[in-house]
Amino acid sequence: MDKIAILSDVHGNITALETVISDIEKRGINKIYCLGDSVIKCANPDKVIDLLREKCEVILLGNCDEIICKPGIELGRFWSRDKIGEERANFIYNCPISHEFYLSGHLIRLFHASPISLEHIFNPMFPNSDSIYFNKLITNPEDLFKNTEFIGKTKKDPTPDVIGYGHLHTPNVFRFKNKTIFNVGSVGVPVEMMNDGDKNTESKFSTMSSYMILEGELNSKQLSSISFTLVRIPYDIKKEIKYLEQSDMPNKDIIIKSLQTANH
Repeated sequence: MDKIAILSDVHGNITALETVISDIEKRGINKIYCLGDSVIKCANPDKVIDLLREKCEVILLGNCDEIICKPGIELGRFWSRDKIGEERANFIYNCPISHEFYLSGHLIRLFHASPISLEHIFNPMFPNSDSIYFNKLITNPEDLFKNTEFIGKTKKDPTPDVIGYGHLHTPNVFRFKNKTIFNVGSVGVPVEMMNDGDKNTESKFSTMSSYMILEGELNSKQLSSISFTLVRIPYDIKKEIKYLEQSDMPNKDIIIKSLQTANH
């Protein structure tokens, strides 16, 4: 059986990423796919990109990556862009939008948010109707399986049996009309939707990094055993907060609170 670790939304949190990579390697897994958003929020996007490039077989483009890394961004506009430099920005900006493969007879398609755009999102837990994303909501989960021009697919291409994505920062996995939908959550800035934030004394269970392990027969179109394992793992939040406090990143207090409470 082959094992693939799928992670997303590291957001510059090198402490969390190192912890997750260590856990993956202890499990003997050597295939790691990243679903994007490596930059913004935490203090070490440069180190995060370098480690992802070293360890990941697949790295996809996320919405934050696109904003920060696109060509022509002037010096001083984005703290994270200045931190990563032009070579890393160019690498991230040219990462693919989606990736797909067969596992135990299932066609699995991965992307950062959806096949419609880097920001259109299906959220099974929270409607986002009163947020800034209200006009980019996907209400029908069937739309996640569409072959769209955005991901370079046509009606002639096979539709996936399983889709995996990030962007939400809250992990989940469920079945819908004979298909599987999973979200890997976030390595760097986990979010617990609808929680009580800093009033929640149990937030330690929500601030843990998350990633998914898929297990099956890679590149096989023969139907056989397949599994989806959600992993939650604590990391040294105080260490990551210290990196933020020692940096000159603007609005770092907002990120520090988010790391401590798993609240957006």
